[in-house]
Amino acid sequence: MTMTNFATTCKNIWPGLGIATITGMAALFLSEHYGAPAMLFALLLGMAVSFLYQSDGPCKCGIDFSATTLLRTGVVLLGLRIALGDLVVLGWQTAAMLAFAIFSTISLGVLIAKSVGLQKRFGALTGGSVAICGASAALAISTILPAGKNHERDTLLTVIGVTAMSTIAMVVYPIIAGQLQMSDTEAGIFIGGTIHDVAQVVGAGYSVSEDAGDMATLTKLVRVAMLVPVVMIMMLVIKRSHVTSDGAIPKLPLFLVGFVALMLVNSFVDLPEIVTESGKQVSRFFLVVSITAIGMKSNLGKLAEVGILPIVLIVTETLWIALLILGYLCFI
Repeated sequence: MTMTNFATTCKNIWPGLGIATITGMAALFLSEHYGAPAMLFALLLGMAVSFLYQSDGPCKCGIDFSATTLLRTGVVLLGLRIALGDLVVLGWQTAAMLAFAIFSTISLGVLIAKSVGLQKRFGALTGGSVAICGASAALAISTILPAGKNHERDTLLTVIGVTAMSTIAMVVYPIIAGQLQMSDTEAGIFIGGTIHDVAQVVGAGYSVSEDAGDMATLTKLVRVAMLVPVVMIMMLVIKRSHVTSDGAIPKLPLFLVGFVALMLVNSFVDLPEIVTESGKQVSRFFLVVSITAIGMKSNLGKLAEVGILPIVLIVTETLWIALLILGYLCFI
């Protein structure tokens, strides 16, 4: 790419990237002052200014960039949250149970989606989001699923659904843990193994106790680490069942390679805390800006056409993984 082409590209991207960034910063501000999830504010604010994208104006190119390239960069930086040592600390039995819960939840999502007339890839998207790490998983998985006319709508619906369920669970699950007289360790595994988004896991865990919060965070990070094998398995399934219009088979995305690379670096290299914390904050910011852009690309009319079935699907998946983890805790 020549300097002239690079300058032209930057000029085309800047208006949309700028408005998505400003809107994302507004979402973060509202989240910090009112205690609601930043992802939810980002979606709502983005949808409120969706006319900037629908009008085919100067912002469209930058909004597309924010919803794709910026999204993948944010997912790559998620690797700095995870270290392989987390699996050792948690124990193989709990890790195995989490793996079973994740893959069974995704399978359930696909089966239910197929049985009620929804697309199987939508079931995989919602199941992966519920099972792994909420909105972040939804954004990561959506990038490797075959693009269709409802691709962005399905991603938006999934993010809205899992964010809402995660917020409800943040309030309800600590109460359930108290009613069942769980120990701090059990409460941490229950909360970390069932709530979708990392932020809500932290909030719910530390509302029980500091020990429960530590265990909940550790359990959640193990679930986040499962994003890698889940996406790779989905890629293998896509390679077997889906071929693009030009005959090409989808390849392993570079963002997943970057995610694994950073996870391995964080596992085997003693990185300064400022590096890991900065990476986590930048990742969160990029994901918020990208979900803002996805909100800008949304069409409220199409969302209204979907009906209640996607919500029922997400609620069912949420109940399934919660009951699985509760059942496991009853027998250990």
